[in-house]
Amino acid sequence: MRHHLLRHKFVVHIPEILEPGVLYVSMEYGMAAHSCCCGCGEEVTTPITPTDWKLTYDGESISLNPSVGNWNLACRSHYVIRDGKVIEAGPWSDEQVAAERQRDHAAKARYYGSAQRAPNAPFDEAPALPVRTDQAPAPNAGRRGWLKRLWSRKAS
Repeated sequence: MRHHLLRHKFVVHIPEILEPGVLYVSMEYGMAAHSCCCGCGEEVTTPITPTDWKLTYDGESISLNPSVGNWNLACRSHYVIRDGKVIEAGPWSDEQVAAERQRDHAAKARYYGSAQRAPNAPFDEAPALPVRTDQAPAPNAGRRGWLKRLWSRKAS
């Protein structure tokens, strides 16, 4: 692995050119991106969704779970980002990658359901949210940011 540490940078929009060694996090769009840690320079994106990656920020560092497996890149690198540290993980066989893709497809189908969003829909398309017929939806309904959702849960 070329990069053993990633510093994080919270942004609204992911920049077009990614600085190596930086994990860009857009809470607004539920996305993290970085230059592949093997050093190949390819862009790696990790959607932060209930069926994809989970992001943990402890005030100083960031972790992503599960591991990052770049199976569509020539490098096929595989690593874990824990507390800003890049930990190399073992390679996966084509069979393991296929099994993970099947698991991911099934998880998306269970979570989103075929009526709300197809499991292979682009990540920038949010699933349809139910609309109450007894009142008009609030502006930007369903697009509240992660932090606002957290605060509303704590206030409950």
